[in-house]
Amino acid sequence: MNIEDVRRQAFAMPLTSPAFPPGPYRFMRREFMVITYRTDLDALRAVVPEPLEVVEPLVKYEFIRMPDSTGFGDYTESGQVIPVQLRTARGLEQGAYVHAMYLNDHPPIAGGRELWGFPKKLASPQFDYETDTIVGTLDYGKLRVAKATMGFKHRALEPGPILAGIAQPNFLLKIIPHVDGTPRICELVRYHMVDVTLHGAWTGPASLELHPHALAPVAELPVRKVESAVHYIADMTLALGTVEHDYLAPSSSSQP
Repeated sequence: MNIEDVRRQAFAMPLTSPAFPPGPYRFMRREFMVITYRTDLDALRAVVPEPLEVVEPLVKYEFIRMPDSTGFGDYTESGQVIPVQLRTARGLEQGAYVHAMYLNDHPPIAGGRELWGFPKKLASPQFDYETDTIVGTLDYGKLRVAKATMGFKHRALEPGPILAGIAQPNFLLKIIPHVDGTPRICELVRYHMVDVTLHGAWTGPASLELHPHALAPVAELPVRKVESAVHYIADMTLALGTVEHDYLAPSSSSQP
């Protein structure tokens, strides 16, 4: 294989059998349970990178079932997303910073980290039903680190606010090291979910408990009060991202 062949074929590792295919990445009947809870403002500010800004001490804890995902297969994911704002030339934008994600499938772990910079780690999340209750659990190894419950379809929600929330920009901190261990890429990445078809959305009573773990530290954003819960099912496409801020650029500072 000559140098030009390597350049032409290079997409992801391994070169001759990448861990994930090129996109677009379409998700059919992607099912969410999202519990919004109040936490400590100082704890949030300690983990959200500038130039993103934390406005309220809120976290969205998510359990997501993805039974039909282009190139990624059938898997489950769980993690924490933090509402943020960003000051740009376009004005003040509301969005979400993806803080932590745990899932049970290698291709989306590899693809998520390499393409966008998703903070994905291998774990054992589950999204299930127990009669009239939606149940989400997250185990890291043999240890339970998160458990959520929600009443099943207690009240239907209007689609407008759900679709507006999905349309907001999402932000990631992408870090790729150089071969000497120093950062080669350190970027704030923006991405969107597009081509969304909402099949239904509901709310109901909910609970959430998080347990301390050294390597899955979801409890470092402790639950002070559950504010709301949403269960929805939608088709959507995960679009490729853009670089919002390059932390390694010579002119980089605390603001872009």
